[in-house]
Amino acid sequence: MSDTPRRWLPIAGEAAAWLWTLLAAGGGTLLLIERGPWPLTNGWFAVASGLAACPLNRLSGRTRFAAAFLIWLAGQIARRVSF
Repeated sequence: MSDTPRRWLPIAGEAAAWLWTLLAAGGGTLLLIERGPWPLTNGWFAVASGLAACPLNRLSGRTRFAAAFLIWLAGQIARRVSF
């Protein structure tokens, strides 16, 4: 019974990575189309975060999560300090 999480946890992580990739990268792309690429907008941070989380980039899950989180955090900070 204790090996049950070992079976579904990687599947759940993969699904979450794909979900974040589609939501963040797709939403960021739509934001860039709507507001334009300049000045630096949250769209760029969302796209970068989504691409960092993408399971196709062959990094470990922890590395992808950390990169996506740090890029997202940088976008939140940039949004708060932008004029």
